[in-house]
Amino acid sequence: MSKSVTGTSAPKNTQQKNKSTWRVVDIVVVSVLGVAVGVIFWLWSAGYGFIAAFTVAFPPVGALYVGGWLIAGVLGALVVRKPGAALYCELIAATVEGLLGTHFGFTVLLSGLIQGLGAELAFAVFRYRKFNLPVAILAGTLAGLALGVYENLIYNVAWALEWKLVYAVLAMVSGALIAGVISWLAVRGLARTGALANLPSRGAATEKAI
Repeated sequence: MSKSVTGTSAPKNTQQKNKSTWRVVDIVVVSVLGVAVGVIFWLWSAGYGFIAAFTVAFPPVGALYVGGWLIAGVLGALVVRKPGAALYCELIAATVEGLLGTHFGFTVLLSGLIQGLGAELAFAVFRYRKFNLPVAILAGTLAGLALGVYENLIYNVAWALEWKLVYAVLAMVSGALIAGVISWLAVRGLARTGALANLPSRGAATEKAI
């Protein structure tokens, strides 16, 4: 009886370990994604002043723009599907944004850490076994919540509580739509080109949305 249990559990444990173990190709892919999205972050930051000018009457509405800074974490996890991918990709992207120069300075590194942890939590809840559309949306939503809470504590201190709540909710909506839905669609598109052939997400184009 004990031999039978050992014989069946060992392969499962090995298989699970292989799914969680990072390969060189995984590190390279997430790093490249992080750098590419970091450039997008930098461009996104450049456009923030323009958006702020239109939200001066009610600043919390600006939270609808923040989803662009949450893409890296969701995208990295959907592509590589390994523990830590969301956090790592978000941190790489934030580092690149900081190095390219932004009016936010290197505070973007702390932002990247917090946002990456938010996205990471969504995939961890499902033990890194589900990467469908609802999970991607959840990851974007939690990253948005993390961003909203952080910025309310650091930048929006003088705001009324109602404004802070609106900002956090809209950041979650932005994260769900921009980081969640768009990242999921992007991975499906990449999978169709064959660019993800050596990765766990290679079949993303034919996976069910739910």
